[in-house]
Amino acid sequence: MRSNVSEPTGGAAWEGPPPPESFTRVTLRPIANPLPLGFGALALATVLVAGSQLGWIPTSETTSVALILLAAVAPAQLLTSIVSYHARDGVAGTGMGTLAGTWAAMGLILLTSEPGSTGHAPGLLLLVAAAVMLVPAAGAALGKLVPAAVLTITAIRFALTGIWEFTGSNGWKVASAIVGLILGGFAIYAAAALGLEAAAKRTVLPVGHRGKGAEAAAGDFRDQIAGIVHEPGVRQQL
Repeated sequence: MRSNVSEPTGGAAWEGPPPPESFTRVTLRPIANPLPLGFGALALATVLVAGSQLGWIPTSETTSVALILLAAVAPAQLLTSIVSYHARDGVAGTGMGTLAGTWAAMGLILLTSEPGSTGHAPGLLLLVAAAVMLVPAAGAALGKLVPAAVLTITAIRFALTGIWEFTGSNGWKVASAIVGLILGGFAIYAAAALGLEAAAKRTVLPVGHRGKGAEAAAGDFRDQIAGIVHEPGVRQQL
């Protein structure tokens, strides 16, 4: 039978099982940054919907808009959310997961509703999504200012569109579309900045790293694993 008694360096016998630190290992796996994909999909969605709101896309093509949201946008953002959680970034995972669900729902609503119509159900969906988006926006502001700005503008865009869905007012629709185009520009910039940063392994376009974000981008290995025992997947409770 195997003995649980070990001999410490001081020579005195130590009885009992070994401490968990002596045999516990936490494995980290490097992955590619998924955020350029997620922000690129956001740019595609918001510009496409803005074009539909402004009449650039005729109502006869509403089904095409819906299918693009379902086939090109929602899956890309869902993938971004899943990979972000695997990368230990709950802020990005929450933001992209909320976007994936919201765009998928709007795609299905557009697919099954009368083209050009509005409704209280999608309006309430968008207003709640706007409030939810402020949560990852606040978290992102602690580390990266550009992604925080994108998520904040997304919340504004959803809120304006939700008000339009409730009121049917053309003014709210135009305001929502204009903010949607602005959001598209910010999302493209964020995708480019983060994509170039990942490719060059350094900051090429300003992202607004600060606090933990700056530490994550420039810190050494010890900085990256500091406090890992308190993270979900290692601690006992989420």
